[in-house]
Amino acid sequence: MPKIELIQGDCLEKMKDIPDGGIDMVLTSPPYDNLRTYNGSLDWGEHIWKLVIQELLRVIKDGGVVVWVVGDATIKGSETGTSFKQALYFKEVGFSLHDTMIWRKTTPVPQFKTKRYTNAFEYMFVFSKNQPNICNYLETNCKTAGNKKNRNNNGSFSQNSADRPREEITITKEKKILDNVWEYPTNWHKDLGHPATFPEKLAHDHIISWSNEGDTILDPFAGSGTVGKMAKQLNRNCILIEKEPEYFKIAEKRINEVQEFK
Repeated sequence: MPKIELIQGDCLEKMKDIPDGGIDMVLTSPPYDNLRTYNGSLDWGEHIWKLVIQELLRVIKDGGVVVWVVGDATIKGSETGTSFKQALYFKEVGFSLHDTMIWRKTTPVPQFKTKRYTNAFEYMFVFSKNQPNICNYLETNCKTAGNKKNRNNNGSFSQNSADRPREEITITKEKKILDNVWEYPTNWHKDLGHPATFPEKLAHDHIISWSNEGDTILDPFAGSGTVGKMAKQLNRNCILIEKEPEYFKIAEKRINEVQEFK
């Protein structure tokens, strides 16, 4: 049975109790600039997120992965670019930028009269401490599954092999690896009482991709506990840290309602 540990408090303080290399994977969505105040408890900026990133480098094991789901505020008509600054700082302290993934929102909030297109995505930066130990690729169906093609000597493909006797016939596979743009609806979950929950399927897919059963996952900005809920369902151990008491209670309730892994 997976162990889910919920900790109330400041992640910078509480992560000090985690031993070096004690975490297999981090999946989190930190505050986005000053877009939300989180009941007035938010103290966020470069003076905080740099320290958080340094601590993540310490607690993640060699070959572990950090998935950092983040967006930017727009101030006086200009995006802050904080997400890029954070990504570069991850690299500066020693992480590799393994992949820059996109959460494509299938139900974005329309923008009107802003001289900007509707914002329909967020970044999902995947950082690794050296090469990732685990990559359980998610797959999708190939649209041309079963089609036959002829590979020419020069590497190109042709449907007509009558005058090319040395060609090799290949058949399109049933499955292919997903691309790095993942589509999910926007989950506001207003009924939960938290302003910024992300889709459970998003957490599910990253947990499957970058960890194995029995691994330990950390979310230092646990919010409503989505990462913990999905970790419990997928038989992963999880450490959740949440500063705001109201959100901590929401996370605790959601995780306690999850049936034990079988």
